[in-house]
Parts: sequence; C-alpha cells; structure tokens
Amino acid sequence: MPHIAAPPPIARIGAASTAFAAALLAAICVAPARAETLEQAAERYRPAMIENVERSLAGARKLSDCIAAADVEGARKAWIDARTGWERAEVFTSAFVPDLDREIDAWPNALMGFHAIEARLFGANATDVRDQTDALIYHLEDLSVKVHYINLLPQRLLNGTARLAYEVGENKADGGESRFSGTSLDDMRNNVAGIDQAFATIFAPSLAVRDATLAAAVQAKIDRLKALVEVPDLTRLEPDKLRAASEELVLALQTAAPALGLRSPTLEEIIQ
Repeated sequence: MPHIAAPPPIARIGAASTAFAAALLAAICVAPARAETLEQAAERYRPAMIENVERSLAGARKLSDCIAAADVEGARKAWIDARTGWERAEVFTSAFVPDLDREIDAWPNALMGFHAIEARLFGANATDVRDQTDALIYHLEDLSVKVHYINLLPQRLLNGTARLAYEVGENKADGGESRFSGTSLDDMRNNVAGIDQAFATIFAPSLAVRDATLAAAVQAKIDRLKALVEVPDLTRLEPDKLRAASEELVLALQTAAPALGLRSPTLEEIIQ
C-alpha cells in the first residue's frame, strides 16, 4: 500500500460540478431556516440505496430465470444489471454490512457471489451456477431488508465513502475485478457515481454552509476521479493517475470530516 501523506493546503477551486452546485443551492435555501442535520441528509440518501439494492436483487432473480432456461446471453445481461446496482451501493455495504459485502462480492478468491458466477458464466460459457445464484439472491434479499431499516450513521457513511474512493484507486486501478465479464471499467464508473451521489446528498449541503471552499475542493477531487474512468476501454486507463486521484480524494474527505462535526476516517477503517 502506498504511503498517504498529510493533506496539502486546499487551493481555491473553480466552478463546481452540477451535482455540487445543486447541493450548494439546497444548502443556501435551507440556511435561513433550520439547517438540515447530517442524520436528516442520510435519510434523504436512503431511497437511492434502496433503489440500487433492489436493482441488484432484480438482476439476480432474472439471472436465476435465465440459468433455468440455459440462456447464457440472457444470464450475462442479468448479471451485468445486478452488478450495476451493487457497485453503486458499495458506499453503504462496505460500511454497514461488511459480512454481507464479503458473501456477495468476494474477490479474487471467490467460491460464491458475483465473481464465482462470473467465472463460469463468462469465463466458461456455462450456466451450472444454480447454487451460487441461489446464495446470491439469499444474501441480496437480506441486504434489501437491512437497507430499509438500518440506522444510517453519518460517520459510517463517511467511512464508506472514503473506503470506496480508496478501493477504486488501489484495488481496481490495475485492471479491475470483473475481468471475465469485461465490466471492470463500468464497475469503477458505478463506484465513482455512488461516491458522488453520497457526497452530494449527505455531506455537500452541510459542508458548503460551513466551508464552501472545502466543499468545492472535495467535489473537484470526485470530478477528477470521474474524468479518469471516463475512457473508452481499460487500455486507456492511467493507473498511476487514478491511484493518485483516489488518495487525494481520501485526504480531502479526511480533511472535511472535522468541519462536518465528524471524526476523520483512519487508514485502518479505509483499507480494512
């Protein structure tokens, strides 16, 4: 693991992204009355997580139907649909349900979950993954229940955001984890979309009120990461730049934590 240096002074940032601008406008609108708490913002974020988890579960159920019909192409499409919802929800899953996260998305030594299915479905052109698919549906159903009712602690959501930012740069920058399916680049894009959504919904409005320059700095780091994964294919990905951008975003989130009244995520919490 590369050493992460102390955060540099944050320079003045230019025009913010559309997502940040919307969050800033929302913060300005509520400021004259009573500012929204992070707990309230986390509840506004819950429907997005529910939507992502339900998309993943619907894809897994469709995968099961296609496997029963020996429909390889249909099964592959369903797997990709399920994967999209999952990758966008990882801010939540890694921070709140790590055991389920491992059952659903173990990698590289995957005996069950997404990648065990992927290896057979895409790597061997086979549909003999009934047991693995049933297990995936079972764990996603468990996740679907939890995402509706679990207490969304802002600290843990910040930890999950920082952890996913680190994972994009450190664990996926050298080619990604979905190599059989060829969706590694989409995995990273959906991860960054999930990070962007979490920051804009939960943290940006409060941070913009307390330190607008810092809020814009964090958003600029997210936008940089987003730009680096918007390439035509993995051969055009620049791992060193992606890794650096990932670390810079982690540092920016750590710097923002005290302004939000939260504790800065530790390296142990980020890389576990």
